[in-house]
Amino acid sequence: MDGVIPGGGSRHVMRRFLLPLLPLVLLGVLLGVITMWGPADSLRGDGYPPVERLNFQRVTLEPGFIVAQMLNDGPDETTIAQVQIDDAFWTFTADAGVALGHLGRTTLRIPYPWVHGETHLVRVLTSTGTAFEHEIAVAVETPTPSARFLGIFTLIGLYVGVIPVAIGLLWFPFLARLSSQAMDFLLALTVGLLAFLLVDGADEGLEAASLLPGSFQGVVLFVLAAAAAYLLLEGVGNWLRSRGRGHGEGRRGWVLAVMIAVGIGLHNFGEGLAIGSAFALGEAALGTLLIIGFTLHNTTEGIAIVAPLGRDRERPSLMDLAKLGLIGGMPTIAGAWVGGFVYSPVWSVLFLAVGVGAIAQVVGQIVRHMTHEGSVGRMLATAPVLAGLLAGFAVMYVTGMMVG
Repeated sequence: MDGVIPGGGSRHVMRRFLLPLLPLVLLGVLLGVITMWGPADSLRGDGYPPVERLNFQRVTLEPGFIVAQMLNDGPDETTIAQVQIDDAFWTFTADAGVALGHLGRTTLRIPYPWVHGETHLVRVLTSTGTAFEHEIAVAVETPTPSARFLGIFTLIGLYVGVIPVAIGLLWFPFLARLSSQAMDFLLALTVGLLAFLLVDGADEGLEAASLLPGSFQGVVLFVLAAAAAYLLLEGVGNWLRSRGRGHGEGRRGWVLAVMIAVGIGLHNFGEGLAIGSAFALGEAALGTLLIIGFTLHNTTEGIAIVAPLGRDRERPSLMDLAKLGLIGGMPTIAGAWVGGFVYSPVWSVLFLAVGVGAIAQVVGQIVRHMTHEGSVGRMLATAPVLAGLLAGFAVMYVTGMMVG
């Protein structure tokens, strides 16, 4: 027992487990004092007007009813007092009450004889008289989960995602017979196509992020989600390459084709989300335009998927091509389901961010594949690569005009 300090074990446990908790306890006490004292409220004084920021999360149309999901994005409690539709006051019910604290939510159910195809303006007034507005551009009954609408959105996803990508894959036999310079042109074309999707997706994502309530920090959410998707796909790509080496497979082209299909599939999920959301939000004309535009837009994606296979002279089976087509196209169906039935502005930003991160990772993969550890600047200076990049931008720009 010599040299053993009584209670030494207890003190060791305290140092190891309890002392690290002390800063958290002190932080909790500090936050409690700030909450009870309210120094910011003291500075503003008594009788200050509340900071009110009501946000329309979603507005849906049911037969004889307009349903508005509201969120209080302001720091102070806000009370909904009245509802106006087309300059007339209407009765309403609120499932979670009319007094909303910070990030409080409630759903307003307003009995109103809305007219199919007409424009309606919903105005919510608070107890201080502040008005918040939402325009229903084209009044159309909001789809509800049913076998009929599920089938319609599935068909839309097939038209927009699966079939166009499959049509693009049909060019593989032609691509496999091209010369090395022609394949450099084609891979550069792929980079141009994907770079356009990257810029376009980032623009859409940042626009959607700017519309989120300030408390959600939409731009930060978008950037972090895109970075997480990029890093995740980097890990998946490294795993696929190591797995291929472990089996003695030198199918670099196949691994890259899979990564491109995954990246395009995540991007197409965002496209399906946009189409489903357009119908869910009553913008039927926009939804139809998106279907036509995305169908033309996505045909080129099949070429992007099989281009690495042609460059490495690999001979995939029909089953392999079918897998690539499903990976790239099927997410469009899932996106249409989510957008049409459970639309959420936050989820829209997250999905768009994931698509952007995926496309960025795929572009990096293709460039590394083309250089073979060589100089990127030297590769970009070649005529086939420059022509391919410009052609890719031009093709996506022209077909993108159909989307609006």
